[in-house]
Amino acid sequence: MFGLSAKSRLPKREEALPGRTTPIAVPALNRVKQVPMTPPFPEGIEQIVLGLGCFWGAERLFWRLPGVYTTAAGYAGGFTPNPTYEEVCSGRTGHTEVVLVAFDPAQITLEAILKVFWEAHDPTQGMRQGNDVGTQYRSAIYWSNPPQLDRVENSRLAYTAALKAKGFPEITTEIAEAGPFYYAEAYHQQYLDQNPNGYCGLRGTGISCAI
Repeated sequence: MFGLSAKSRLPKREEALPGRTTPIAVPALNRVKQVPMTPPFPEGIEQIVLGLGCFWGAERLFWRLPGVYTTAAGYAGGFTPNPTYEEVCSGRTGHTEVVLVAFDPAQITLEAILKVFWEAHDPTQGMRQGNDVGTQYRSAIYWSNPPQLDRVENSRLAYTAALKAKGFPEITTEIAEAGPFYYAEAYHQQYLDQNPNGYCGLRGTGISCAI
């Protein structure tokens, strides 16, 4: 039932794997930033969760941005609590691979983060990103508060117009209020710092997002 074709459709809640109550263990510190990866974060730090394909390359994009306090690779948007990587890849959790971006709005705007998000991948591809196929590679933005939602929607409208002008189809990015963020296994965290020559499948459209 959950072969290759099924991995490109989201499971129903009753089809999802049961998961577990114990969170996946992760290092205390982000190895690049040398600050905590898990809350509580310092006062004033905001969070947004972004999915744009394989989280290895995606996380590196955001830890490099000045004003980003910390990042973490994880899973969100599905049903299975505390899933493993293998479970997410099975297509039976409903989760997509995401990056938690904790940032200081006094140093970097949400718009600057969203500009990187939109330009780094193709948000029109549905349940895939390039050669990476499956629900875990879908584009997603999970916002933390209503003001963030307004700004996310404004950015989506701006990039929709830019893409349409170049003949691209509609954006398929899932935009929703953030639910649980489940940390990925330790070997995924800051993967391209641990493995500088590791895989990064990110391919943008080449179209600028003017926000």
